[in-house]
Amino acid sequence: MTTQEQLDQINKAIAAIENGAQEYSIGSRRLKRPDLSLLYRERRLLQQQFAEENGGGVSVAVFDRR
Repeated sequence: MTTQEQLDQINKAIAAIENGAQEYSIGSRRLKRPDLSLLYRERRLLQQQFAEENGGGVSVAVFDRR
């Protein structure tokens, strides 16, 4: 799975939780999504990874006194 696909999944999960779908039932099974803080942290890491993969990492400029 690509970093972009992972980001898409994280964003969908965050949106679902923010819209009230933290916990739900399917038949007799009860499912709970991860904590938002965990998802936010993972999203930040994936965004950094995506930026690095696409040349958007940190750039350093060196100024020469000429």
